[in-house]
Amino acid sequence: MSTALQTRIAFAFLMSLLMSFLMTFWVSWLNIGFQPDFLGKWRHAFLAAWPVAFVIVVLCGPAVMALSQRVMAWLRPAATRAGCPSQP
Repeated sequence: MSTALQTRIAFAFLMSLLMSFLMTFWVSWLNIGFQPDFLGKWRHAFLAAWPVAFVIVVLCGPAVMALSQRVMAWLRPAATRAGCPSQP
């Protein structure tokens, strides 16, 4: 396995872990508040969401990166036309 692929998988693993952890905690808290069984319900939501988030990051990550690069390329000339200094 190439280093680039290993890095992509590690990134997907960590990003999906972080986002699933934070988002399921937040949404669980919004929906049910801190109840005695909050941690169990949150854990269930997290364990259900994390594998899905991992697959989404692996599959959609390259397309999102390409879209981000196109957006930034589009914004840079617009910023230059507006008199903003360019960023390196």
